[in-house]
Amino acid sequence: MPPSEIEYRLDPFPADADLARIWAGAWGNPWSGNIGKILPRSLVHVCAYDAGELIGFVNVAWDGGVHAFLLDTTVALSHQRRGIAREMVRLAAEAAGKRGAQWLHVDYEPKLDGFYKACGFRPTLAGLLKL
Repeated sequence: MPPSEIEYRLDPFPADADLARIWAGAWGNPWSGNIGKILPRSLVHVCAYDAGELIGFVNVAWDGGVHAFLLDTTVALSHQRRGIAREMVRLAAEAAGKRGAQWLHVDYEPKLDGFYKACGFRPTLAGLLKL
């Protein structure tokens, strides 16, 4: 299905069960978050729907200032490789900029390097501390 037939929404509140369904298929492990606690603190989030069914999700957390953080880019396995994730990232970045963010950060596994470069991200040095 072409991306033009997909509906994109800013800031909807999907059910945890719907996100869990697409998360498990896309990532191969269970969703362990709580959408009701996460989304009210987000700068923006974008969902993609096909015939009213959730098929994509991305979240942008922020520091309350100029830095925002792209998290949890997920597309249902049945809808991957159709440009849906890229469009959700584009919409999220655009909205984050309009809402005051000046920088959008993302961390990702090496296998996703091509995707995030295609979305316009460039590599930077960063640090990580496991808590």
